[in-house]
Amino acid sequence: MRQHLSHADSAPRVDPSARARDWSEIQERMLVPLYEAVYERLDVGPATRLLGLRCGSGLALLMAASRGAAVTGVDPASPERLALARARLLPDAPPGRADGAGTGGCGTRARTAAKLVAGPPADAVGTEPAGYTLVTVFEPIGSLAGDSEGLGDLLADALPLAGRGAAVVLAGWGPPERCATSSVLRMAAKLADPLGAARAWRPARRDDLEEVAGRAGLKPDGSGRVACPFGYADLDSAVRGLLSTGLFDAAIAATDAKQVDKELTEALHPHRRPDGTVWMPNVFRYLIARVP
Repeated sequence: MRQHLSHADSAPRVDPSARARDWSEIQERMLVPLYEAVYERLDVGPATRLLGLRCGSGLALLMAASRGAAVTGVDPASPERLALARARLLPDAPPGRADGAGTGGCGTRARTAAKLVAGPPADAVGTEPAGYTLVTVFEPIGSLAGDSEGLGDLLADALPLAGRGAAVVLAGWGPPERCATSSVLRMAAKLADPLGAARAWRPARRDDLEEVAGRAGLKPDGSGRVACPFGYADLDSAVRGLLSTGLFDAAIAATDAKQVDKELTEALHPHRRPDGTVWMPNVFRYLIARVP
């Protein structure tokens, strides 16, 4: 009989730097259609001052910057991803500071900056915020129990930096029947079952995004759905990409990394095409809300 360890006593045994590289090189691009749809709908361009929360390794910020937007990103949970974002956005910046990334001056007040990024970003300029016109949280919620926890506090710190009427974009997984990856996530939930509800997969709910917006005092102002298929060159890259999301961490803590790798590979076989590539159609949802 396999001896299961509690989530409190056993953290996932992963290399954070390797995980961040896999996210940046393999997985992050799967959400490009989502970024593009939001930026097109909101006419992101030179007049946009964007603050990206949980910005990961910065691909969404880079796409906004290519449209002329001034961007700033923060990701308190993953300094490894944020370091990659800084390398993308500020290739000439000195190494060693990974608490904020951006191409425009964020002008953060000290109190809020301390909560958001553990200090003002190295590239911050000015003493008073001009007001962000767009705040994004592109990391999808609605797939793990409690995955919106902490988002309320992050929004509470960020919203004072946004101007009245600024758009706030939240993203989440679509209905399970529209997301082929749901079958793979169910496998992870079975492995993580000894942990109970601790970060285990659960089906996305229709009002997940609206509930987060409501708790933050935001006013919904439209939503949309975007097809974001997950496509990989082979099974190995699919496994690495999916593990980089963190959605399998509870399964790793409950069993071990090798077991999860094995069962994830098996779960992906139905999605493997004759040429060896892996293809999983998915739909993601976004909500646009406004700062009152």
